[in-house]
Amino acid sequence: MKRHGTLTPLSREHHSALILAQLLKKGAPAYKGLPTGNAEKIMYAQKMFHNSLKEHFKKEELLINNVQHCHEDIQKLGKEIFIEHEQLTRSFLNLDKATDPVESMDELGSALDAHIRKEERVLFPLVQEHCPEKDLTEISILLQ
Repeated sequence: MKRHGTLTPLSREHHSALILAQLLKKGAPAYKGLPTGNAEKIMYAQKMFHNSLKEHFKKEELLINNVQHCHEDIQKLGKEIFIEHEQLTRSFLNLDKATDPVESMDELGSALDAHIRKEERVLFPLVQEHCPEKDLTEISILLQ
């Protein structure tokens, strides 16, 4: 399904987040220009969180708050997304304090990957299917 223009910027931002998710997983291949050591990966992940993911989460929450009235499945899924954002935020913020950094990075990478897939494969299609064009256009203005 082709992404609605309102959702396209969020989908594009997911690309770099998916690369980060893969980088954090155990046995990740080396990515050109990205860190390979555990301490460097942690610093990179926290920097990515503060520089882009934190704002990305806010945009998604703004989207959900403005479309949850469109369908009960969006409302239900929206609650899950908010909880996942809180869990992911805590994981990013505490990553440098982990007693087992490799395991913590792997768990965070898997959680981030699953979260993004849920948004791309479930939330966004629901929004496109059930929300009127007028609502999507208004939201597009809010997300700028």
